[in-house]
Amino acid sequence: MTGERGNNMHRFYIPPEQWQPDALVLTAAEAHHARNVLRLERSAKVVVFNGLGREITAEIVSSEGVQIRLRKLSATETPPLRCRITLGQAIPKGKNMDLIVQKAVEIGAAEIAPLLSDRTVVRLDEESAASKQTKWQTVAIEAAKQCGQNWLPEVQPPKTLAQFFADHRRFDLQLIGSLQSDAMHLKKILAEYSREHGDRPASVLMLVGPEGDFTPAELSLARSHGCHPITLGPVVLRVETASIYCLSILSYELLV
Repeated sequence: MTGERGNNMHRFYIPPEQWQPDALVLTAAEAHHARNVLRLERSAKVVVFNGLGREITAEIVSSEGVQIRLRKLSATETPPLRCRITLGQAIPKGKNMDLIVQKAVEIGAAEIAPLLSDRTVVRLDEESAASKQTKWQTVAIEAAKQCGQNWLPEVQPPKTLAQFFADHRRFDLQLIGSLQSDAMHLKKILAEYSREHGDRPASVLMLVGPEGDFTPAELSLARSHGCHPITLGPVVLRVETASIYCLSILSYELLV
C-alpha cells in the first residue's frame, strides 16, 4: 500500500454548500455511517473534507437526532494539482464504470465525463442517466474518502461525443485513444507540446472509447475538435485498463 495516511481517523465528506468550519455537521448518509456503522461516539476524532481542497480534523460533540455536530480542532488546505485532467470515458458494460471512476479519483482526475458512444452497449434514458450520474458521483466520494484525496472530481451527466463537444469546452491539450495506424505515442505528443508552448499543459482531455473503440465517425469528430489520436501500445487493452493506463501516464508526466 502506498500513500498511507499518518492516522487512522475516519474521513467524511461535507459538500461545499454545507461547509461551515465553525459549525460542522454530518447529515444524511454520512451521519448514518458514522453513528450506525462505525459506532462513533462523542469525543471521537474524525476528518472531514469538502472536495475543494479543504480538510478539517474535528471531534464529535453531539450525535443525537439525525445530525452529528463536530468541533474543529485543526484545518489544512491541499493545493490543486498543477494539471486539470478530464477523463471522457465511453460507458462500458457491467460495473466497469464504477471501477474506472474509483481509479480516476485515486490517480488524480479532476473531472469524469461519461460518454454514450455509438458502440456503447449501455443505453440510458434521461431518468436512468441521472441515476447513473448520482451513483458514479457517490463512487467518487467513497474513493476520495478512502484514498485521502481532498479534491473531488465532478462526474458529468452522460452525453454523446457530439453533445460533449457542443459545450465548447477548452483544454490546452486534447487526446483520444485510438487503434488507427497514425496514432502517436503520448510521450511524443507531450514533448511536442512542451517545445511549442515552453511548458506542460495545464488542462488535458483524455477520451477513451468503448469495447471495439470509437467509430470512424466519432474519431473524425474528435479530430475536428483538435483531439490528437494516441496509441496505447501494440496490445489491445480492455476499456478499464486503457483508462487506468492513460491516466497513470498523464499523472506521472503532468501532475507533479
